[in-house]
Amino acid sequence: MSSKRHSILPPAPAGSKPPIHFSSSITIADSALLTGTHPIAIHSESVVHPRARLDSLAGRITVGRRCVVHERASLGAVVGTSGRITEAAVTLGDYVIVEVGAAIEAGETVIGEGTVVGVGARVGAGAVVGKHCTLTPHTEIAAGEVVPDFTVVYSNGMRRTDKRGAAELRNKGLARQIDVLRRMIPSNPAKFA
Repeated sequence: MSSKRHSILPPAPAGSKPPIHFSSSITIADSALLTGTHPIAIHSESVVHPRARLDSLAGRITVGRRCVVHERASLGAVVGTSGRITEAAVTLGDYVIVEVGAAIEAGETVIGEGTVVGVGARVGAGAVVGKHCTLTPHTEIAAGEVVPDFTVVYSNGMRRTDKRGAAELRNKGLARQIDVLRRMIPSNPAKFA
């Protein structure tokens, strides 16, 4: 067995601290990775897990109120494009959950209020996902695609409309989950200033 220890996080490029705008009530793990040159705004009571990556090199990133960005999730990933992207922001509405290993690419990409982006899902640049949608694990939303409100998208491409009317109940559950996460995740917003 080797006694070498491997770094959990890749080193951040020198001088790549983005301008940040944090609410005083956020929880952000010390090992989250924030890079880029455009502003990153995280609104009240949101939680950013360890090893989550927010990359604002292509454009601003805005995380709404009471969002959870899980570990190894990536917001603002820069992808190769044939055309020129003039605005490459990522915007998460309130009560959005981005689960483990999910990626949301930069390019005026919008995730609507109350949406869940499942484990390992990928949302392409410029896609607009409506309110209270569910992207199941390993779902892919194509670049520029528009997903209507209350849509459930499965990884095999099948879709249905969620008619349960559980949006308010889901938001209350997320608020309780955030209360627990705030006690479990040591927060260090000052590190990113």
